[in-house]
Amino acid sequence: MRASEMEAPPVNARIAVAGLVILRQRPGTAKGVIFLTLEDETGVVNIIVWRHIYERFRRAVVAGRMLKVTGRLQRAHNVTHVLAEEIEDISPLLDQLLAEGTGRQMQAEARTETWESRKGG
Repeated sequence: MRASEMEAPPVNARIAVAGLVILRQRPGTAKGVIFLTLEDETGVVNIIVWRHIYERFRRAVVAGRMLKVTGRLQRAHNVTHVLAEEIEDISPLLDQLLAEGTGRQMQAEARTETWESRKGG
């Protein structure tokens, strides 16, 4: 089923999203609110982190490269956000993917070298 055919979750639904952190904003006029933007292969999602949530999950918000955010869906003025309730730093998964990718690359190079040596090249 295409995304355009899927039914959107209702406003205020509790959802979980995950992605790479591509933007962190803490405007001085936002009274301690932090805005995050996460991206995955399907697109981007805007996250609003209230001050009390930020204080609970400070390390993840500040240092996380990839986050899982659970919260409430909010739509206002044709803009959709997730109001964060829980934030988990899942950056170690990136390291695992990189390690697996490096391992596959090394195996491919080894196969190529073996093939080249058999050919006499």
